[in-house]
Amino acid sequence: MRRFYPFVLALALLGLSTFMGAQQQGPALPVAQATQDKQKPQPQVDEMPVTVKVGNSTDKKHVDDPLGVPKLPEGKTSMIGGTVGKIDGIRNKLNVKIYGGGQWDLAFDERTHFYRDGSETTFENVKKGDRVYVDTMLDGHHILARNVRVVTKSGPADARGQVTAFDGGYLEMQDSLSARPVQFRVTGETQVKRNGHSATIADLQPGALIAVQFMPEKERRGVAKEISVIAAPGESVMFAGKVTHLDLSTGQLAVENRTDSRTYDIAFDNHRNLPSDLMVGSEVTVAAIFDGRRYTANRINVDKAAQ
Repeated sequence: MRRFYPFVLALALLGLSTFMGAQQQGPALPVAQATQDKQKPQPQVDEMPVTVKVGNSTDKKHVDDPLGVPKLPEGKTSMIGGTVGKIDGIRNKLNVKIYGGGQWDLAFDERTHFYRDGSETTFENVKKGDRVYVDTMLDGHHILARNVRVVTKSGPADARGQVTAFDGGYLEMQDSLSARPVQFRVTGETQVKRNGHSATIADLQPGALIAVQFMPEKERRGVAKEISVIAAPGESVMFAGKVTHLDLSTGQLAVENRTDSRTYDIAFDNHRNLPSDLMVGSEVTVAAIFDGRRYTANRINVDKAAQ
């Protein structure tokens, strides 16, 4: 028996070593389960995200400003004057009533600057009835207000409007912007002109449209230095320039007149045959009659089609 003790002891140690190794390796998996695990699809590793630039780099509306403000449109700026009919801060629309019965709906956005008596402000400080001067630009199919200047203080320079009375050396005029009567004292030094030529005070009849350069004396009164007669009731007037506004439904167009660089509202009969190439941007010649209230076109010729 003593011979077998070392042999039995060796077998016991070998069995203990095998048992400890199996515990460290973990339980063995059945063959079928191991085969299934090898056949399972391995999860895919996500690739790095790729940034895709949408849009054409040549798109005209593409902006480089990090705030997303579009660039100003190219082209000339035209100034109009009038009174505010309505301002809509939700739709960003400004309605300006122009002398002669017309009105323009202007768009404004982040590119528009607002001023009140020379100090920059916001559109919230523009009120209905304010007297304004607006620098306008064509922006696609809309008219953009680039600068809106609210004027509440009277000052020297000039005024435009319609003669309501002339008596005893005093000329009374309905101001086209404020719609209030203004009085001017006409002296022997006052120059009267018509179509760039000298005229007489007989041309200053009620209903005539005039432009006055004056020196202020007191509120709503001044001394007239020069009076230019623009149009008299029943007079035929010629306009030549670019169409800046066209409304076929109401029969209204606006022409930026080359002679004085001012924009005029002109009514037309929308039931008559109009030139087929009449559109915003067309260069036109318009013969109109001033009836004491507005200009009405007798003839419209398109000299150059819109580009």
